[in-house]
Amino acid sequence: MNNFDFMFEKSSNLEKNLVLGTKESKSFKSIFEESSKLASYLRNKLGQDKKILIVAHNSSFFIVAYLGILKSGNICVPLNPGIEQDGFDFIKTKTKSPLGFFSEIVRNRLNLPDDCITENTLVEIIAREYKMLPMEPGFDGERVAEIIFTSGSTALPKGVMLSHNNIIANTESIIQYLSLNGTDIMMVVLPFFYCYGLSLLHSHIRVGGSLVLNNNFIFLGSTFNDLNKYCCSGFAGVPSHFQIMLRKSDLFKNTKFPSLRYVTQAGGKLHNTFINEFTETFPKVQFFVMYGQTEATSRLSYLPPSLLKKKLGSIGKGIPGVELKVVDDQGYPISTGDTGEILARGRNVMLGYFEDPVLTADTIKNGWLYTGDLATVDEDGYIYITARKKEIIKVGGKRVSSKEIEEVIVMMTGVIDCTVESVDDKLLGEAIKVTVVVNEMGKKITSDDLKQFCGAKLSSYKVPKYVAFKESMDVNPSGKKVKQA
Repeated sequence: MNNFDFMFEKSSNLEKNLVLGTKESKSFKSIFEESSKLASYLRNKLGQDKKILIVAHNSSFFIVAYLGILKSGNICVPLNPGIEQDGFDFIKTKTKSPLGFFSEIVRNRLNLPDDCITENTLVEIIAREYKMLPMEPGFDGERVAEIIFTSGSTALPKGVMLSHNNIIANTESIIQYLSLNGTDIMMVVLPFFYCYGLSLLHSHIRVGGSLVLNNNFIFLGSTFNDLNKYCCSGFAGVPSHFQIMLRKSDLFKNTKFPSLRYVTQAGGKLHNTFINEFTETFPKVQFFVMYGQTEATSRLSYLPPSLLKKKLGSIGKGIPGVELKVVDDQGYPISTGDTGEILARGRNVMLGYFEDPVLTADTIKNGWLYTGDLATVDEDGYIYITARKKEIIKVGGKRVSSKEIEEVIVMMTGVIDCTVESVDDKLLGEAIKVTVVVNEMGKKITSDDLKQFCGAKLSSYKVPKYVAFKESMDVNPSGKKVKQA
């Protein structure tokens, strides 16, 4: 089944708005019709299975283009609108993309061909008398629907190939464990070129819910106002979003959100200190800790809010339809207290990496996705991530998890965020460096203060050797922290 047909199975004729906001609003019916007409145009112009780029911020333009590409049987390649020319040229050449959708802002910045589709061009295409493509019962759901490029730890981006069935499976699971329905309204601060952001679009179209698009999270006051103005029932963020809301100022903690039913957090570990702060401030708001990867379409596990206190720090267990296990270097399930790598199996696991069979074979073995995340398992089977394989620091031969150190540092009063990384050291091989961001209360913190605080809670070899302070943390467009080492 085509994911487009799956999403709109019950919502194609809804007159209510899918997109809400002061800048634009658009109904389900309008988006369905416009994307269906666009699909007809693309099918006539290009045929099927061509890679088509989208480079734009979250908007109805992005949504219509994205859905039209899926419906046409072509392959969507969403890219960060802040992408540099070299990165864009690399992906365009690699995918042999014959066409792309670009916002006017992006078009003015990048060197693009004249026949690219912009907001104005899309309006002209929709205005033509294209017939909407009907549902295709024989459509093969194993066909590639989209390729999402991730930077990973290497210089060149990796293209994750996701099928229509991958997206459908993950969407069904998310709807089930979050209990989503047509009354839900989601505040979207995550970009749609990021799999976490796309999952919000997929799930809310499917249930007939609405989205409030916010491309300016940095303006916290307006974000909080819109949460209440549009009666948002949900908010989804990565760790940096929650850390900024809780520690940047007191505005968030002093604002009431009567419509907010739940929040979801993924995209990296949010330290326990912040989870406790949030739940103590908003005890009636359900807090879903989640874990996932682009290679798994979006989600792999979740921790039910009812278990948050009892299993604090855990990513939970596999979402419906996903099997997780933690294994040692020989592939055997670990015992309680030991550390191993998380493996995942389910219909949401990617088809593979675009034009990279070697990396694909190294990542998916016997149907299992090797995530590269190290974890422990408690006596009840709940999983606790300890580190990424590539984030383990070896100090004098001893293995140190950066997450353990970060967990301690963010407990300091006045600390908003921090990163821990390794630097070369002639004596130890690797030494620990920490970069810290503080608020007004934390401006008096010195390097010695921080080392002393860590020394009281950590073994001596885990205490950072180097300390740096910054005004703000470096994050990528998805909101994830960027380490310089």
